[in-house]
Amino acid sequence: MPLLAADPESAAGTDGLRASLEAMAKASFSEKSALIAGIAGSGDDRARVILEALLDGNLQYRKEDLRPVYLDENEEGDFLVDALTGENLGAISSKRKVKKITINNQLRGELKLAIAGFKLSQADAGARAEAARSIINGPEPELLPLVADAIDVETEPDVRELLGYARASIIVANRIGDADQLIAALSLLGEATDRNVISLVSRFLLKDEEGNYLEKDPRLVEVAEASLNELKAKQSFYQILQNVFFGVSLGSVLLLTAVGLAITFGVMGVINMAHGEMIMIGAYTTYTVQLLMPNLIGASILVAVPMAFLASGAMGILIERLVIRHLYGRPLETLLATFGISLILQQLVRSIYSPLNRSVITPDWMSGSLAINGMFSLTYNRLYIVIFSLLVLLALMLLLKKTHFGLQMRAVTLNRSMASSMGIRTGWIDALTFGLGSGIAGVAGVALSQLTNVGPNLGQAYIIDSFMVVVFGGVGNLFGTLFAAMSLGIANKFAEPFAGAVLAKILILVFIILFIQKYPRGLFAIKGRFVED
Repeated sequence: MPLLAADPESAAGTDGLRASLEAMAKASFSEKSALIAGIAGSGDDRARVILEALLDGNLQYRKEDLRPVYLDENEEGDFLVDALTGENLGAISSKRKVKKITINNQLRGELKLAIAGFKLSQADAGARAEAARSIINGPEPELLPLVADAIDVETEPDVRELLGYARASIIVANRIGDADQLIAALSLLGEATDRNVISLVSRFLLKDEEGNYLEKDPRLVEVAEASLNELKAKQSFYQILQNVFFGVSLGSVLLLTAVGLAITFGVMGVINMAHGEMIMIGAYTTYTVQLLMPNLIGASILVAVPMAFLASGAMGILIERLVIRHLYGRPLETLLATFGISLILQQLVRSIYSPLNRSVITPDWMSGSLAINGMFSLTYNRLYIVIFSLLVLLALMLLLKKTHFGLQMRAVTLNRSMASSMGIRTGWIDALTFGLGSGIAGVAGVALSQLTNVGPNLGQAYIIDSFMVVVFGGVGNLFGTLFAAMSLGIANKFAEPFAGAVLAKILILVFIILFIQKYPRGLFAIKGRFVED
């Protein structure tokens, strides 16, 4: 339901729009046509939203006074909202008290023209570009004069180029003009970067049952083939870029899930099978924070990051102090103990939140996508996760290189006995290191909550992948973890189209097994007395 952020006291414009809409409630279709033209020509910023609501069938009127309204249906009941001011007019006992303003096909065409005119004349160049793309997707012949006028007054070269493609799309889709005009339009569309243009040009190359082109003009066929080949070449190129982006985004998720494990495994040599549950705790922390901040969803994700780090980190320290520190030097017992802890944590979450998956709301600033062109776009949530994972890695590297704790942790990694003899409390370094690794896993849970549902088994889906990244990159090496996560993520996305999602993972697992046979310490192994023992 569109709401108009307008001042109820503003103006003469409100009275004029209200009078037109009230008149439309009882007007004939021919009278509505004139009223629509008047609303479109009013110059009021609210007119476009009103016309869109009328086109979508959302604009209604209250029978008692013909007031234009939207019907807001929610769990608390049915409410009326003033279509001009956004004012809540209160609940209604029956939907029969309102009636939809009806339109016919002719009026729908007029509304589409009026709305397109509004969009093409917006002050924002990005909005005009989006309007041009929408015309390429739906090249109605009635829009041709409107697009031609927009080209004449457009000052932005990129938008002007898109409008040129929009005009060519209308000409080609509706076969407007002679053969020379169609050839020029087809040639121009060959330069476009829009998936919809490919299907548009392909229509000229349709064949009958005998394999002959339906288009009889050989010049048009030749130009259409050349344009289609050029478009498909561009599509293949941008598909590669798209796979790289999705591979990097998957690699970023693997980086977040594995970097904490790399620290834990690298310093203490502990195979932590409960690492996935640290991710799960971070995801559920995000869900809980949103429950506590229902009106601040945009900020809740920022609050969830430190909260998830503290929750998972505290749980990691608790596990290390109570269980793991008694099992050092016994890897099999440690593995079994942490596996048992993972089951306990999963059951604890089921008891508190129920076994059902929970959805975390994606903030508005992480929704949508950045359209580079009609063939290539970057989704904001994945883009932010890529940036976030690199920031986490940078912060971790600064912690290890520039702080006293980082110095002690590196000392324990390189030579535990020597570090202990120098007065470093290796037991507490182990605990804090385990907490740090678990905290970063919790932060990974925040990121994963924006990509998938939150459930008790969330972490189990990433624990094997995390171990693969750590082993492939080199135990305890952050740069190796980064390289391994990105390379495995990209390799997985390029393998999926050919082998399928499951087989792609199996192939990567086989590759890592073979690789470890040759390089058992990974790509970038840490050198030092401790690790060489």
